[in-house]
Amino acid sequence: MTDGRSWEGNWRVRLYERVRERGYDSLTAFAEARPTASLMALARELGPDDLAGVQVFSGLLAEAERRKQVTRLVRGQLVRELWACLPNGWPAVLDDANRFKVAKALGVWVTLTPETHKERADRAGDALLATPPPPGWRPLGPDDELLLTLLPDEEA
Repeated sequence: MTDGRSWEGNWRVRLYERVRERGYDSLTAFAEARPTASLMALARELGPDDLAGVQVFSGLLAEAERRKQVTRLVRGQLVRELWACLPNGWPAVLDDANRFKVAKALGVWVTLTPETHKERADRAGDALLATPPPPGWRPLGPDDELLLTLLPDEEA
């Protein structure tokens, strides 16, 4: 967490300056080079004391909307949430503890999903629960074969 300084000044300018300082021409390129890193981890890398994960997501969403790649962003965010909540991959058994971890990953993901994609995200989450992926499955990025099946690139 930051100490509140993340909202001081023009955080968007600060965010993009940091991205360019690291040799990237977009926040999306920076984030996609780290496809399993959480939003908080991305924010810490860009500004340990003055940027927040929600700001990173806001920038990523704005870029995705301009590029008409919101579905790809949504898949990418699911990857980040799965890695954060299921460090050993998809559980072999959905006991109470594992059900909570899966629910947390899917819940945070749907919460971050833009309204235009919420219904599709809900269906994708339901499909993962109804027909679970193989034990240990951890998608490496938004182009994971299973994720592309659940959320194809057609824009909603």
